[in-house]
Amino acid sequence: MEPQRSQDQSLSERKGQKRKLEEEIEEKQREISAAVPFGDAREALLYEVTAQVNILNSTFSWNEADRAAAKRATHVLAEFAKNEELVNVIVEGGAVPALIKHLQAPYTNEADRNPKPFEHEVEKGSAFALGLLAVKPEHQQLIVDAGALSLLVDLLKRHKDGSSSRAVNSVIRRAADAITNLAHENSSIKTRVRVEGGIPPLVELLEFTDTKVQRAAAGALRTLAFKNDENKKQIVECNALPTLILMLRSEDAAIHYEAVGVIGNLVHSSPSIKKEVLAAGALQPVIGLLSSCCSESQREAALLLGQFAATDSDCKVHIVQRGAVQPLIEMLQSPDVQLREMSAFALGRLAQDSHNQAGIAHNGGLVPLLKLLDSKNGSLQHNAAFALYGLADNEDNVSDFIRVGGVQKLQDGEFIVQATKDCVSKTLKRLEEKIHGRVLNHLLYLMRVAEKAVQRRVALALAHLCSPDDQRTIFIDNNGLELLLGLLGSTSPKQQIDGAVALYRLANKAMSLSPVDAAPPSPTPQVYLGEQYVNNSTLSDVTFLVEGRRFCAHRICLLASSDAFRAMFDGGYLEKDARDIDIPNIRWEVFELMMRFIYTGSIDISLDIAQDLLRAADQYLLEGLKRLCEYTIAQDISLENVASMYELSEAFHAISLRHTCILFILEHFDKLNAKPRLVDLIDVKPFEGSYRMVNMAHNLPQYQSAVPRVYIVTLFPFS
Repeated sequence: MEPQRSQDQSLSERKGQKRKLEEEIEEKQREISAAVPFGDAREALLYEVTAQVNILNSTFSWNEADRAAAKRATHVLAEFAKNEELVNVIVEGGAVPALIKHLQAPYTNEADRNPKPFEHEVEKGSAFALGLLAVKPEHQQLIVDAGALSLLVDLLKRHKDGSSSRAVNSVIRRAADAITNLAHENSSIKTRVRVEGGIPPLVELLEFTDTKVQRAAAGALRTLAFKNDENKKQIVECNALPTLILMLRSEDAAIHYEAVGVIGNLVHSSPSIKKEVLAAGALQPVIGLLSSCCSESQREAALLLGQFAATDSDCKVHIVQRGAVQPLIEMLQSPDVQLREMSAFALGRLAQDSHNQAGIAHNGGLVPLLKLLDSKNGSLQHNAAFALYGLADNEDNVSDFIRVGGVQKLQDGEFIVQATKDCVSKTLKRLEEKIHGRVLNHLLYLMRVAEKAVQRRVALALAHLCSPDDQRTIFIDNNGLELLLGLLGSTSPKQQIDGAVALYRLANKAMSLSPVDAAPPSPTPQVYLGEQYVNNSTLSDVTFLVEGRRFCAHRICLLASSDAFRAMFDGGYLEKDARDIDIPNIRWEVFELMMRFIYTGSIDISLDIAQDLLRAADQYLLEGLKRLCEYTIAQDISLENVASMYELSEAFHAISLRHTCILFILEHFDKLNAKPRLVDLIDVKPFEGSYRMVNMAHNLPQYQSAVPRVYIVTLFPFS
């Protein structure tokens, strides 16, 4: 029992010494930060650093007092270095060479086997302090150039002399941590570590009994392997893989987190190492980490599985067969953004296999992936979009995609990067290509039997994606048009807008040529007298009186132009035999332009005269002129005048103008609906065989008296 009491007493003394040292350091920090006037704190710190450096420079011996002083000095500098704001001053005070000097023990005679005072302690303190100074990238090269690396590598081998103690373990761990910090994001130093022989001892330490040492060694290898192909190669050649794979199964989260990180960096951009890792049996342990309580390990495992999935098709299938899909889908709903991002990344890679695509959707992956499109994180959003692109490639998923509102989600999303926008466009194109055969039959079945919300989603999606050849089947035979029109009367502004956009798209697809695309040609070919006979008395046999002015015309030309003139001259009207015919209610400019069209078949129409000319064309049944007027007026439709333009089209039965107004209303439904209650009532009923009438009440303030109710008649040729 006596030796045990002695050991306990020794441990108690060491703890007491540590507390005493910490109290001393805290006292020094208080003196620097509080006792020194503001502005002189930096000089006070520099003074204290210089004092500790002088102690280190003068105590490189095995003398117990020197060792105690050196140990205290390394601890003081390390405590200061924990504050990143003080690091530059510590380096300026000359701490780097002094600390490097103490990375090795003072020279001793090999025959001297006596216990050494504070053996390994000063080296540990120096390695710890240098590791903290290396956190700042600007000091990494300075420390390496001063000769620290070879000494740190020597410290990694301290256990080889047969001694194993807490102090030995600590100095090895601090040396590994210092190498990690020195090599962090510094390619040249990573290479220097390999040149100095640092990789073999680090690989050996993966099997060390102390788990903290294992973790530190893995952390260093993880850093050294990142984007350094030669380091990766040597780590694998040193036979690190079997031990790393065993570490994946560790119950210590810190161990398996570092191990999966090392493997992840080894396989990154290295197909050959990826194959070696898989051959060594890493797949199942990595899949097991998806259910780890450590979110960092879950994240790294998901990333690694995504990298494995890019290897070949068989690997994609094996990952799914071994149970990766369900935990990955659960991770999509994690509050941790990085977990969601990495799981979406892995699923996106897995979704490049057709069987996996169906499995991911069947296991509930579709909805959480669609929700991720709302993310403000560009990488997360893109990974989700890429996964959805994969799922859309399988016909078995298309109906589910549409049933849960996936098409609207893709169309409405606000995507951050152009690559995501392109991916979404390709996904919609993939879905569009699959709307036929059994997929279309299933969607039509849903439109008949599903709940109303699903029926509407299907109708909305099909309006955008279906082939023109299927429009009649979908929207007439299966009541798709009624579902879309019903959305316009919804209490939800979003549904109203969705319905309007879908109708706009459907109407555009249904019409071979939109009335705003190009001015229409003359409706029937005919012979025209020509410009030279306009208001020319030569061979004239009739005169019109317009606003008191005479207009000379030719009956033969007028008879050929319209039914109205034929009735005037061939029927039982007074004008039949009259030489002079009075034309009331038409301005001279309008009448002259109308006659010019009759004589030439072509005129230029300005906006200021187009409406009066439309009225005249309607009165004299000049359909070609009406269409030209409608085309001109349609160019001027706006949010402010669309109601009056529609009223104009109704008054003169201007079908093309009416269609344009309808399309404009549908296209800008969200803006128009922002006005006080655009749509109060919608009633659908057959009209003149091939028409559908939508009765919409507009309460726009500026038109309340003139247009209490506007009737919109829209033509769908497929109906």
